[in-house]
Amino acid sequence: MKKTAFFFLLISAFTWAQTSRLEQKINSILKNKKATVAVSVLGFENGFTYDKNADKKLPMQSVFKFHIAAAVLDAADKGKLSLDQKIKLDHSNLLENTWSPLRDQYAGKEVEIPLSEVIEYTVAKSDNNGCDILLRLLGGTQTVQKFMDSKGVKGFQIKYNEEAMHKDWNVQYENYSTTRSAADVLKKFYDGKLLSKKSTDYLMKVMQSTSTGLNKMVEQLPENTPVARKTGASGKNSAGLTGAENEIGIVTLPNGRHYALAVFVSNSTETDTVNCRMISDISKEVWEYFNK
Repeated sequence: MKKTAFFFLLISAFTWAQTSRLEQKINSILKNKKATVAVSVLGFENGFTYDKNADKKLPMQSVFKFHIAAAVLDAADKGKLSLDQKIKLDHSNLLENTWSPLRDQYAGKEVEIPLSEVIEYTVAKSDNNGCDILLRLLGGTQTVQKFMDSKGVKGFQIKYNEEAMHKDWNVQYENYSTTRSAADVLKKFYDGKLLSKKSTDYLMKVMQSTSTGLNKMVEQLPENTPVARKTGASGKNSAGLTGAENEIGIVTLPNGRHYALAVFVSNSTETDTVNCRMISDISKEVWEYFNK
């Protein structure tokens, strides 16, 4: 056997063993959990992939705000919208009884703020009112779907806005993604295949400032690790079921390389703490895999 072939086999065996260990770690985290959990990992520079239940179409909840923001920025790239254009806020678009730091900031006021601020509240703070403002600007969810379809994003569907999801628990299941799709779209985004460089850099910076879900993907990573991420959560219904506890993100390693991680926890009867801890523990194991 030639040395090069032997070396290739050695590397392959080592990679298989490492992947097998990661599989064992993740299986241990999920053992006996009353939930459907999907995981996808994609190494950007080395092409490493790990998938578990990666083709299950699971509700995204607020993870879809990444896709919506990307569609808005695509419209800005094409000159249809401008980040500087003013958006009027008042009682008609700052609905009560929904998660909205934007409403809390501007409650009782009629103000105009730049589109960029709406994007930042929607992505970094997961604002539901901001999300629906963006969708109205785009002309509805179908614009986001067409944009993602045009970029070859498979296993993704968006039909309803936040207001509709708030009114009907079952509607969230119509806004679905696979984790494989989520990791793939993050890679396309990072590679500049979704947006212009200016818009890519802008959205990356916004995602790195995300303040929601600190007990999930970033909880056990080293402090100040750059993670461009988007969270999603349904809360529980009257039967104690969690429809979605999710997170997707691009992690930058100490060596400057990157990987995408997508974890969707769906139809869970576990506590919110357990659901979030599964994401946190999986994130920690993936980090350790890439840093070995």
